[in-house]
Amino acid sequence: MEQLELSYFAQAGSIFNSYYEIPFYHLIIEIALVILIIKILMSKSTGSPGEESPLTEKEMDKLIAEWQPEPLVPAGSADADVDVPVVQGKVGKFVMIDGKECLNMATMNFLGMIGNTDIEEAAIKSVQKYGVGSCGPRGFYGTIDVHLNLEEKLAQYMEVEEAIIYSYGFSTVASAIPAYSKRGDIIFCDTEVCYAIQKGLLASRSNVQYYRHNDMDHLIELLEAQAVKDKKNPKKARVTNRFLVTEGLFINTGQIANLPKLVELKSKYKFRIFLDESYSFGVLGENGRGVTEYFNVDRRLVDMITGSMEYSLGSIGGFACGSSFVIRHQRLLGQGYVFSASLPPLHASMVIKAMEFFNKDLFATLEDKCKLVSKELEAIDTIDVTGVDISPLKHLRLLDGNTDKALKSICNKAREQKLAIVTSSYTSTELFKKEPSIRLTVTCELTEEEIKGAIQTLSSIIKQQAAESIQ
Repeated sequence: MEQLELSYFAQAGSIFNSYYEIPFYHLIIEIALVILIIKILMSKSTGSPGEESPLTEKEMDKLIAEWQPEPLVPAGSADADVDVPVVQGKVGKFVMIDGKECLNMATMNFLGMIGNTDIEEAAIKSVQKYGVGSCGPRGFYGTIDVHLNLEEKLAQYMEVEEAIIYSYGFSTVASAIPAYSKRGDIIFCDTEVCYAIQKGLLASRSNVQYYRHNDMDHLIELLEAQAVKDKKNPKKARVTNRFLVTEGLFINTGQIANLPKLVELKSKYKFRIFLDESYSFGVLGENGRGVTEYFNVDRRLVDMITGSMEYSLGSIGGFACGSSFVIRHQRLLGQGYVFSASLPPLHASMVIKAMEFFNKDLFATLEDKCKLVSKELEAIDTIDVTGVDISPLKHLRLLDGNTDKALKSICNKAREQKLAIVTSSYTSTELFKKEPSIRLTVTCELTEEEIKGAIQTLSSIIKQQAAESIQ
């Protein structure tokens, strides 16, 4: 009997000692579970939502009276009140605004295709043959032979396997990005990319990591940090796609992407490059093929190139090009391609005709005019100019008092003196705040005298503005 008692106490002591060996968090979890079970058992059933007593008519009226809907447009939104100059006639070298003919340094008709009579004749013939619109997506009787001809010409010109066209320039890159990058994938992106790219990044629902504008050192930091994470979790890394998205020529700064360095980093860190050439196609490179030609980078090292047909080509729509393996994927998953009515045939005909005017002399002329504008702007010592000398996009900011109001006042005064210029416009949903600027554009149609006269006019207005601000 005594031995049984000793055995019993020995076992009890062993059990008691085992509680000291159990990790402390186990005890906390067990105690919490016991308390939860007791609470559930002791709580009074509240019944299902369907058994709740209905509101009286008086209670419903009170709730309705107290409810306040959120405004569709936030109070004080910068987008709510926009003063838009109305143009009468063609938006070419000169533009008619409020009955006054102004020299146009505001729109992006870089190669002067608007107003070209041969292109207009091609558009007229196309309307007579195909009608005005397509009224159907490409997969539903919206594919017309002129679309295929244009895609073939674009692919040949860009020296790639295949091209695809969209009916709207904005939707091109905004559709192309989410066609490949999905939730869980990683995108490295420059902070100064255009709004269309920003919307594409948002639609992709990917993990987006932004590097400072054209800052390759910061990009390397992000890539190294991601490489460390990948080593810690190789299983996840194997199923995660990595992309880098950038513009070739940045509309927000007039700077050129460091494509050779990006290609070098691609080889080391294993990501895919998506390059948007909307503002560099027909502008940079000896033959206007964009940043890849400008830096003499093999286009096969860039996984996808997107571009717009709304600037250098003077039409509507956009395109993406690259290997057939990559581009054909968009014919099934590019939302702007699949669900939008296809490009009106007349615009496709216009682009085909416009590309016939592409030549080295035209691109060289544009480059010379861009350099001349940069040189003339150097004489204005009260402004800061961003944008490389060969860029047709120049951003001007006042060194003192650079406010949106002051810049708009300068543009209004310039219009009174028959010079059309504009301030950069941004939506309230831009990811990174932009500093106000006057965006000056250059076209190959401008003469040396017109450029010098325009910059002289702008200089005198800026001096006048500075004098008024002191008073």
